[in-house]
Amino acid sequence: MVEQFFEDYEIGTRRKTFGRTITETDFVVHAGHSGDFFPHHMDKEWCATQEFGQRIAHGTMIFTIGVGLTATVINPRAFSLGYDKLRFLKPVHIGDTIHTEVEITQKTPDRKRDDHGRVIEATSVVNQRGETVLYCEHIYLVQMRP
Repeated sequence: MVEQFFEDYEIGTRRKTFGRTITETDFVVHAGHSGDFFPHHMDKEWCATQEFGQRIAHGTMIFTIGVGLTATVINPRAFSLGYDKLRFLKPVHIGDTIHTEVEITQKTPDRKRDDHGRVIEATSVVNQRGETVLYCEHIYLVQMRP
């Protein structure tokens, strides 16, 4: 646990997570949780006849795992308000290893809460070839110092 108030965040601060290899089990479990059994994710033989030649990970699964990789520190002064600009930029396949890189890019006072600010964290999920496969902006609502 690391307590950080709004004033403690610095634009330009970066961090990088450990990697995580995507498995067939991830595909099956995510399909079961989400109900998304679309053939692009689940039908190996059909996918072999398509442009990518193999199954493509659910974008929502890569988002979930990528964001989950960043959840290593709890700040009791902040909580997630949501995500903007979510984009699936490149396919992820079984056997790919992803990690997440984040950078604080913006800080603004919150319009509705005088004692909080918004911190924007640019979030890039990157594969083993250094390609960004997913991008989004994570919005934190962070308490200001009293």
